[in-house]
Amino acid sequence: MSGPNDGMKPSDVGIALIKRFEGFCAKVYTCPAGKPTIGYGHVVKPDERFGTLTEAQATDLLRADADIAAHSIKRFISTRLSQNQFDVLVSFTFNLGGGALETSTLRGLINAGRFDSVPRELNRWVFSKGQRLPGLIARRAAEGQLFCAL
Repeated sequence: MSGPNDGMKPSDVGIALIKRFEGFCAKVYTCPAGKPTIGYGHVVKPDERFGTLTEAQATDLLRADADIAAHSIKRFISTRLSQNQFDVLVSFTFNLGGGALETSTLRGLINAGRFDSVPRELNRWVFSKGQRLPGLIARRAAEGQLFCAL
């Protein structure tokens, strides 16, 4: 069964949005959620080993991770999205995971066509380990603006 967003993929605008908020780190570090991370927010899997990444290598990892996020959107969103809307959901899902999108009120609002409620709903997703993070507040605000941009 095909969905309304099957032909979509993360755009350069969406990749740049993720890069802006993830930042680049050439070596493995621990992210605010406590996960080993490298590059532009790539969560290191147990079977992965990294030395030092170049920005080009990190971008390749990011694009692969963004494609995984895009697959979740194609699976869980039944309403046709604009490219900006798709990119915002890629950023959101990249950051929080497909499970968060699947079970979220955000998904229900989008599938009901209530796009005007999306920026407010995004602003609820600014916590990590019970703490409101300034970086997530800024990220969700930027995502909300892009979601509404024509």
